[in-house]
Amino acid sequence: MNGILYFSSTGNSLFVAQKVQQRLSGELCYIPAYKGNGSEYEKIILVCPIYSFGLPAHVFDLLPRLRDRKVYMILTYGGMVAGADRLAYEYASENGLDIRGVYTVKMVENFTLTFSTPSFYNKAALRNAPGEIEKIIASIRRDDVHIPPEKKTKRRDYERNKANWHMIANDFSVSEDCIRCGKCVDLCPSGNITIKNGEIRFGQSCVACLGCYHRCPQKAIRYKNRIKRDRYFHPEVNEADLGKDVLYKGDHD
Repeated sequence: MNGILYFSSTGNSLFVAQKVQQRLSGELCYIPAYKGNGSEYEKIILVCPIYSFGLPAHVFDLLPRLRDRKVYMILTYGGMVAGADRLAYEYASENGLDIRGVYTVKMVENFTLTFSTPSFYNKAALRNAPGEIEKIIASIRRDDVHIPPEKKTKRRDYERNKANWHMIANDFSVSEDCIRCGKCVDLCPSGNITIKNGEIRFGQSCVACLGCYHRCPQKAIRYKNRIKRDRYFHPEVNEADLGKDVLYKGDHD
C-alpha cells in the first residue's frame, strides 16, 4: 500500500495529496500526527509546501525516520523554488532514504502577511495546477527517477531561517473580533496557541505555517497589528478534511 504523507495549512498540499490518493490509491496521513517510520508502506509519496526555500519543520524532522523507504516528494510553492527541491533531495539522501524523485507544483501563495497576490495570479495557479499534478502522478506510476538538477542551494540560510520561525508568532495579536472559539488552538500543528484567562496566547514553538492566520473564522489574527482582511484556503478542499487520515483505494486507473 502507498503511504501519502502530507503537511498542509491552507489546503494547497492537501489538494495535491488528495489527487494522488484518488489516482494511485493508498493511505492519506497528516504528518504532524504520524508517529510511524514508513515501514507499513511499499511506497511513500510525501506532499508538503516549500518554506524558506526548504522543508516545513515537521517534514524536516520526519525524514530521518523514513530511512531505507522508497520515497517520492511533491513540493508546492507560491513564489520561487530556488533550489528547495535539490535541498530536499540531498537531505533525504543523507538520511538514507531511497529517494526516487522530487517534483514541484506551483500553487496560490499563502505567505501573505505583508502583501496580497493579484487575483489573476491566484486564478492561473489554480487553473494550471491539476494538469501539472497529473503529469507527476503519471511519472510516479511509471516509477520514473526524477532527480532535481544541482543548484547552489544555501542550506545554511534555510536552517537559519528555520531556527527563527518561532519569532513570527511574536508579532501575532488578536483583534476585538476574536470570539474565543478555540479554532486556532485546535488547528495549530505545534501546539503553540493557548487560551488562558480568556486571552489568546502565542508561544515560542511557531512553525510559520500561518494556518491560524488564514483560517480564523473572524479574521481576527493580525500580524504586526495590520488590518488585512484577505485570507486564503484552497477553494476545492473541504477544510474539515485537513488533519484527517483517510484510507481510500481510489480509481487508480
